[in-house]
Amino acid sequence: MSLRSYKNIKPTISDSCYIDESAVIVGKVECADDVSIWPLVAARGDVNYIKIGARSNIQDGTVLHVTRVSESNPEGFPLIIGEDVTVGHKCMLHGCTLGNRILVGMGAIIMDGAVVQDDVFIGGGSLVPPNKTLESGYLYVGNPVKQVRPLKESESAFLSQSAVNYVKLKNEYLKEVV
Repeated sequence: MSLRSYKNIKPTISDSCYIDESAVIVGKVECADDVSIWPLVAARGDVNYIKIGARSNIQDGTVLHVTRVSESNPEGFPLIIGEDVTVGHKCMLHGCTLGNRILVGMGAIIMDGAVVQDDVFIGGGSLVPPNKTLESGYLYVGNPVKQVRPLKESESAFLSQSAVNYVKLKNEYLKEVV
């Protein structure tokens, strides 16, 4: 894996994490217990920070980045990902905040200042515009994203199960690492 410092700030990775050797993790990036980062993920915590909560998984080809502090935006926009979050293949998460138990469908884009509350499904290819808030308990799809309907009970249950599935998978991968 490629862990790189930026201005002498190194990523902080829990010992129980799996980081694929082709992923690039730079700067102030924190990965909690049981996080998995899959092939070709780029996470750049250079001009702000990235925090990934326990049991979350970031799938192949996803880009994680932040927005710098400025006069017009004194806090900038860090990237905060809660616990039990599944981020599908080839997503773009930029300076947004995701709660817990979220599924971000493949190819989705979530932009600066957007907030995704707990227990949300975001459909593949969706675009969450800057500063948009997605309310807990719903399915969202489209470009720009729109609230479609409340989550079914089976979908809500799947949000946690997806995280469990990826913890099992990352544990299998960790057994292969020599």
